[in-house]
Amino acid sequence: MLKRLHDFLAGLPMTIVAGVFLLLDLVPHLIEEFGGNPVQLAFLPFDPAWVTIAISGIPLLYLAIWRILHNPGISKISSALLICIAMFASIAIGDLFAAGEVVFIMAIGALLEEATTNRAKKGLKKLIRLAPTRGRRLNDGREEMIPAEEIEQGDILRILPGETIPVDGKIISGETSVDQSIMTGESLPIDKGVGEEVFCGTINRFGSIDILATKVGENSSLQKLIHMVQDAESKQAPMQRIADRVASWLVPVALLIAILSFVFTGNIVTAVTVLVVFCPCALVLATPTAIMAAIGQAAKHGVIIKSGEALEKMGKVDTIAFDKTGTLTYGRLDVSDSISFDEAVSETELLSLAASAESKSEHPLGKAIVSYAKMKEVPLVEPVAFSMTAGKGILAEVKNRKLLCGNEKFLAENGVSIDTSAQSALERLRTQGKAAILVADTQKCIGVIALSDVLRPEAKDMVSRLTDMHTRTVLLTGDNKKTANYFAEQVGISEVRADLLPEEKVQTIEKLQRENHTVCMTGDGVNDAPALITADMSVAMGSIGSDIAVDAADVALMSDDISKIPYLKRLSNATVKTIKVSILLSMGINFVAIALSLMEVLTPTTGALVHNAGSCFVVLIAALLYDRKFE
Repeated sequence: MLKRLHDFLAGLPMTIVAGVFLLLDLVPHLIEEFGGNPVQLAFLPFDPAWVTIAISGIPLLYLAIWRILHNPGISKISSALLICIAMFASIAIGDLFAAGEVVFIMAIGALLEEATTNRAKKGLKKLIRLAPTRGRRLNDGREEMIPAEEIEQGDILRILPGETIPVDGKIISGETSVDQSIMTGESLPIDKGVGEEVFCGTINRFGSIDILATKVGENSSLQKLIHMVQDAESKQAPMQRIADRVASWLVPVALLIAILSFVFTGNIVTAVTVLVVFCPCALVLATPTAIMAAIGQAAKHGVIIKSGEALEKMGKVDTIAFDKTGTLTYGRLDVSDSISFDEAVSETELLSLAASAESKSEHPLGKAIVSYAKMKEVPLVEPVAFSMTAGKGILAEVKNRKLLCGNEKFLAENGVSIDTSAQSALERLRTQGKAAILVADTQKCIGVIALSDVLRPEAKDMVSRLTDMHTRTVLLTGDNKKTANYFAEQVGISEVRADLLPEEKVQTIEKLQRENHTVCMTGDGVNDAPALITADMSVAMGSIGSDIAVDAADVALMSDDISKIPYLKRLSNATVKTIKVSILLSMGINFVAIALSLMEVLTPTTGALVHNAGSCFVVLIAALLYDRKFE
């Protein structure tokens, strides 16, 4: 009940009501303070400041008591406690405006901070929905559909094309291509055959396979991924108010100065004035107002920052880890090379033959070749005959010519050998991280079509600017070592970790953190979610990235423009600097006000106004961040 009352009074509508009543109380007090006749609001039977004190003071009192009862050690002493003391002291001497002002400013600060730190956590629910619910079990030669939770280790399961694999297992029959992007982020489906492992949640793209269940239920790869997200979420702590960090010394110092002023002056009003001007309202406002201005500035540039804590941490980041597919690259396949080994066949003719042969193929590589040929307006013809061997290649007749398109094993099985020049070209393409489709007739290999993910043009400049800012860059990817090294070299990243599963990305980030690095992870896929949450700070590609990655990250790049990452770091640095300047300014104003209070120049009411002016200065300084240029 107390918590519900706290939430109701601390909400925006009631805080607005508190502000209106405080304003009603301000004018009469100003007239009286500067020599006018006392003014009483005839339509109110009580001082309107009482309403402000009740609305904004009760939540503050609840917070101060809760921290005393539940916080450990010195953290029991908080800024809320100091302001409650000032509130009761002001009430005791009859200065209700001063009491209402200090608690109202704190209420505004709490609302601003809540606005900057609220974030929806829907990603975990979406990740759980990816878990398969049913599987096809083979029992004495018969197929039966059963709930995924009933699948046991050692069961034989049949996975048809297009189906999601319900458990981790090993292929015992059949060949196929598996889309493992959910687990590894790899841009290409992986061809798999007998004896190779498949993972829960991945998709069987082509070919029927039978698998032996090896890891089921909570032990499967997808369930482990879900648990990693849950564990990482539970480790996230809310942003701690800067005022509370110094409250352990601020409260005792304020009380000591107030007591000493009463002892030496004998004036209780002076002591209360000291408490009022010592309240850290401007200190509390320094962080959320600067962060709100920075978040607004970033939003104009298509950068969505979800929390103030993330913005603060980005300024401390010294290491940025990147996923490859969909982050440094576009995450789509394009033909990168068309190499002919036959002088009678031009590169355009080779592409035409290969695309015509692949025009009936369902394999992603074949579809990419056909799509590229159409984009380049290369003429295609309908194949007369077509057959496919899952995981190996296709056989088709084009222009009265029998063609084979596939891997080395497929060509060898059909009696076509690979000569030295072709082997050399294949090795070079693989070193560059490209997928290769060999094209052959019934006698010899006539060429090779290579496909590659497409590097974002801004990636190299982005890495260069981060390097100039003394920020370390690391590539973390599920792709193979050769592919990872090739793309890392293209953008200028020297540290590469390849062949990583989601948990291995998490382990790599944790290792960097143990080495006292503050790590930012940048990614786009479901498989990146645990790493995004584990990192001190995280950035997701908001436009093409998975919903889970976007929800898990602290920052989303809505235009998928990774050149915004250096901008984000500069904005963060400027925000942290602005917060520090605001804190120094607010503390300076407070100390001047304390001196004037001890000289009996200020009363609780005028002291509250001076201390309110400090809060206004802090807000104005923060507002300058909104229109500042960082490009």
